[in-house]
Amino acid sequence: MSRLKMSKVQPAAYAAMDALDKYMESTSLDKRHYELIKVRASLINGCALCVHKHTEDALKMGEDPKRMYLVGVWREAVNHFSEEEQLLLEMTEEITLIHQHGLSDTLYNKSMALFGEEKTAQIIMAIITINAWNRIGVSLHMHPQF
Repeated sequence: MSRLKMSKVQPAAYAAMDALDKYMESTSLDKRHYELIKVRASLINGCALCVHKHTEDALKMGEDPKRMYLVGVWREAVNHFSEEEQLLLEMTEEITLIHQHGLSDTLYNKSMALFGEEKTAQIIMAIITINAWNRIGVSLHMHPQF
């Protein structure tokens, strides 16, 4: 059974989501970092469409395929991710799994010290944005086509 197409049934809401994503892409957040956030959250949320799309996007940007294979197990491959990237991935996990305890003071303070207020806000919004997309994709059983 096919599910509804959100962009057709709720075009204004879908356009607002798209605008939020476009805004996030216009910020100073590094594009590769944004893709790492998207892939990690999508893996956690089980959104096959988003894992596929954002892995492909990262590869098109020149990301190393070997690193992309390791995003889901980054803690076992820390030597392949910078300190900044490790913090982004850890923040993505805590915010995505918000029911556990949310963004801890430790990570929040570390982010503020490393990135500053503006970039920390951008990172949080990036994580929120992909989580919203994941919920659309998973709820509507959207799958990659290849």
